[in-house]
Amino acid sequence: MMDRKQKNRTALAIMAAGIGARFGGGIKQLEPVGPNGEIIMDYSIHDAIKAGFEKIVFIIRKEIEEDFRAVIGNRIEAVCKAAGVEVAYAFQSLYDIPAKERVPQGRTKPWGTGQAILCCKEVLAEPFAVINADDYYGKEAFVRLHDFLQTMSKAEPYRFCMAGFILKNTLSENGGVTRGICRVNEDGFLTDIRETRNIQKTPDGICADGLKIDADSYVSMNMWGLTPEFIDLLEKGFSEFFREIAGREQSAEYLLPTFIGKLLQKKAVTVRVLETGDKWFGVTYQEDKPAVSRAFQQLTADGVYRTCLFEDILS
Repeated sequence: MMDRKQKNRTALAIMAAGIGARFGGGIKQLEPVGPNGEIIMDYSIHDAIKAGFEKIVFIIRKEIEEDFRAVIGNRIEAVCKAAGVEVAYAFQSLYDIPAKERVPQGRTKPWGTGQAILCCKEVLAEPFAVINADDYYGKEAFVRLHDFLQTMSKAEPYRFCMAGFILKNTLSENGGVTRGICRVNEDGFLTDIRETRNIQKTPDGICADGLKIDADSYVSMNMWGLTPEFIDLLEKGFSEFFREIAGREQSAEYLLPTFIGKLLQKKAVTVRVLETGDKWFGVTYQEDKPAVSRAFQQLTADGVYRTCLFEDILS
């Protein structure tokens, strides 16, 4: 087991193991969207390094490793080496489950975002942020998470944070999305989170399966600030997950928002919601790509990013 006594370091874990079924079967995380062929992860990594993160962990599936390294991994390793940032890999597998459990016949995909972070147990020894590979979060969110992670201590191992986005700023024009709908108390702490599917714009407002949702609700975009001790909780929770899904093993997923919601109900952790004014965008559907590409072109034209994205890091 890795020694978890390192201090004053922060890591970023990027969940990139999924192949987007709604995207049309392609590896949506590797789709070029920037003016020079950059992918969304390029911008997230750039913003994380600028914010002060010192380690990048890619969570992928072994079968996409070759494509992943060719499109981004090898290039980012070179950038990170020049910037003094460490790079590590963790591999998410369908078969990496508790010892007494069995993979159900016919299941082909891994077990969700909770399992993805659990795969990092041997490579994360420092406070870390979590993001999705195919979401653009904006610069402010990375700065706020990094600054929060810097305040973490061994005396408070279960004090976490989450970047809070506003629901109406996180929707696709091309179909339903899944979001963690949040309840936040007057002190800015998360009190409940509900994974909600098929959220979309309708003539009656923003709805999920016919139920209207407040457009100004806080939502989780899976951008969390966590500690290594959280992974120990995840490991225990994974065994409980298998007991709970008896009969539903074919499709059930071990999801970060759902698990953190359970911890909140038990008052086992606290989660500070860090409000961010940045606008999220991402590629959920193939039809999203042109709008995302235009957004990055505009950010470059406005000087938010340089034409050569990592020039300000390497210069």
